[in-house]
Amino acid sequence: MAYNLKEIVATKPSRFTEGHRMCAGCGAPATARMILRALKEDDHAVIACATGCMEVSTFIYPYTAWTDSFIHTAFECAAATESGVEAAYKVLKRTGKLPQDEHTKFIAFGGDGGTYDIGLQSLSGAMERGHDMTYVCYDNGAYMNTGIQRSSATPRFADTTTSPVGKNSYGKLQPRKDLAKIMVAHHLPYVAQTIAVNNFKDLYEKSEKAIYTEGATFLNVLSPCPRGWGYPTDMLMQLNKLAIDTCYWPLYEVENGKYKITYKPAKKLPIEEFLKPQKRFKHMFNPGNEWMIKEFQDEVDARWQELLDLEEITNK
Repeated sequence: MAYNLKEIVATKPSRFTEGHRMCAGCGAPATARMILRALKEDDHAVIACATGCMEVSTFIYPYTAWTDSFIHTAFECAAATESGVEAAYKVLKRTGKLPQDEHTKFIAFGGDGGTYDIGLQSLSGAMERGHDMTYVCYDNGAYMNTGIQRSSATPRFADTTTSPVGKNSYGKLQPRKDLAKIMVAHHLPYVAQTIAVNNFKDLYEKSEKAIYTEGATFLNVLSPCPRGWGYPTDMLMQLNKLAIDTCYWPLYEVENGKYKITYKPAKKLPIEEFLKPQKRFKHMFNPGNEWMIKEFQDEVDARWQELLDLEEITNK
């Protein structure tokens, strides 16, 4: 279906409004705003949000930045909360307590702490049960709301308050969990990895697919954090571009098990270009630490090649 993204952004009412208290240069507000723009104008939405930066900054009682129904829930249960609301909605329609022509969509938001780690059990359960809902992880790579502690989404060698860099420590030593592939392993009809800003077309199209695909769907959205990553606030778009051009954060979707890479850089950049602007990786450029950059690059290259192979294999 043809559409004009500029026209949508300029004329479609924003369901995530101004007045929130997210940091300047944060990727999460742009994520929420564009995802909700993918909703049809006549459709209502019920949003569940795990405790985290987005929740505490957008819903400060009695004020809210959300124009649809909004439920604040605990760190670990955004998916469970949303699945319960979706189940209740189906019962109300089946018993005639809601009109059949009423359309409500169900979307849950959680950071990587509330999704990769604390909320993984409820997310897995909701996805396995097949609730007609979309779960969105805005991935900023650590527990930013509570003091920049490492999460399983934190990349290797990143400096955080619980994986600090020192004379005998090199930041987080473990590689980043690949949550999108874990969701693919749940045999969902639609899973996608996309980015907060820089490629709004990719984010909008994948959001629309996820929301209007019947069943449980999942979006993993890279949402940089200036406080936790240590970059100037005006670098948000540039940093996102570097994330996809180095293939640190590949853009792809998986529909019914078939992989499709939605962005392949014409010239794949070395990972140093993504690491340099971020203070959390500053130690990697000290003399004698070249091995860190090499290991990081090797990991990125291996994951990118695995993705290329999956695209080829699943589309034969």
